[in-house]
Amino acid sequence: MSDVETGTVTTKVPARLDRLPWSRWHWMIVIGLGTVWILDGLEVTIVGNLSAQLAKPGSGLEITQAQVAGVAAALYVAGACTGALFFGWLTDKFGRKKLFIITLVVYLLATLMTAFSFSAWWFFLFRFLTGFGIGGEYAAINSAIDELIPSRHRGRIDIIINGSYWLGAAGGALLTVPLLNDLPVNIGWRVAFGLGVVLGLAILLVRRNVPESPRWLFIHGRGDEAEKIVGDIEHDIGEDKLPEPQQSMTIHTRKSIGFVRIAHTMVALYPKRTVLGLSLFIGQAFLYNAITFGYAQILSTFYGIDTHTGYYFAVIAIGNFLGPLLLGHLFDTVGRVPMISATYIGSGVLLLGTAWLFNQGVLTAVTLTACWCAVLFVASAGASSAYLTVSEIFPMETRAMAIAFFFAIGTAAGGIAGPLVFASLVESGVPGNTALAFCIGAVVMIIGGLVELFLGVKAERKGLEEIAAPLSKAETEPAT
Repeated sequence: MSDVETGTVTTKVPARLDRLPWSRWHWMIVIGLGTVWILDGLEVTIVGNLSAQLAKPGSGLEITQAQVAGVAAALYVAGACTGALFFGWLTDKFGRKKLFIITLVVYLLATLMTAFSFSAWWFFLFRFLTGFGIGGEYAAINSAIDELIPSRHRGRIDIIINGSYWLGAAGGALLTVPLLNDLPVNIGWRVAFGLGVVLGLAILLVRRNVPESPRWLFIHGRGDEAEKIVGDIEHDIGEDKLPEPQQSMTIHTRKSIGFVRIAHTMVALYPKRTVLGLSLFIGQAFLYNAITFGYAQILSTFYGIDTHTGYYFAVIAIGNFLGPLLLGHLFDTVGRVPMISATYIGSGVLLLGTAWLFNQGVLTAVTLTACWCAVLFVASAGASSAYLTVSEIFPMETRAMAIAFFFAIGTAAGGIAGPLVFASLVESGVPGNTALAFCIGAVVMIIGGLVELFLGVKAERKGLEEIAAPLSKAETEPAT
């Protein structure tokens, strides 16, 4: 598909959005869009902690624990990668709002059907489709959030929102405890999936009030709509309190951006940023998708814990959320490069230490959980910053597709192959094999941190258009 230009417009919409003070309207954006990560955390954690229960006789499924932690996890991630690419393209073409409604509906339907699974193939199919919807959410939501949040708050808010995944993880972990212990073996896991549907419906009601991205609107020739949305926000906040926006830009409006132009942008216009995005996503995907998917399997295999895994996972989930919550503001003040590299390298080093202790046989279920809590406190802020990085360092017209591309490639590398390989390593029952899994995740994470040191972009407190000028902007200047 080729580019189709439709005219020219001069606008101050980006400057007007960036000058806005934090308001109730921004909280609506955070709640309506950001809470989807809670759903993702709930999904992954419920399945991980139910793996032993699903494998029990009488569960209603003929499935093994390794299949739940391995095949089902890999299919969920494969669906997320596919959904990210498919819906990412649609998000850049048809807008953020349409797609973040559609993707949530896909998630809700697939999760509901998972609750009615009667065989392994049905469970696998709808785990794939659930991931398909969640993957689309990543592309649509991250692009919308960064385009609506003022630049001085963007780093902190984006990192905390992505970190809210772990609130869902903690909730999912705790929910599985009574569901596993107080309900029949063939009922509890079905109720767990049903709770995800209820939460998703609540989010859908809030999300209906979130507007389309004004940045997307003016680039696609709908400048009047963009001006009205921003004008309504300014009116609610109080226009007399706002400084006069100084910067304007001239845009060649267009209906679509061709795949050739998108590929050229990533490979030729921003090659170093492309390498950076891949490194950050592959690093965090290996550490998280390849290892935490199987944490319940580790507790069951090495410590004989199969019905109270939720308590242990809730602890590391809380540590994960506290990382972005307490460190997030430093990404806007200390800066992107020092903070991203420090969190990636630091978490990798801590994980290598955990691997050594585990292999020595000196860790109990409690002390292993404590080690993981420390590792993921640091790693979580870094992993969240990967999404922030790729959503702000590429031009507006390719933002959703860029997020989708890096998410798909990085997550496929760490999240599809990882669970399949690592589930087998853990299932062997040999501590050295599980320690090897830890070491692989640690080394890849450290490599990502080193790449950030050399290729990182100083994007803190800068407008999106300053970091990467829109492709449609007159006299666009290339960057590295």
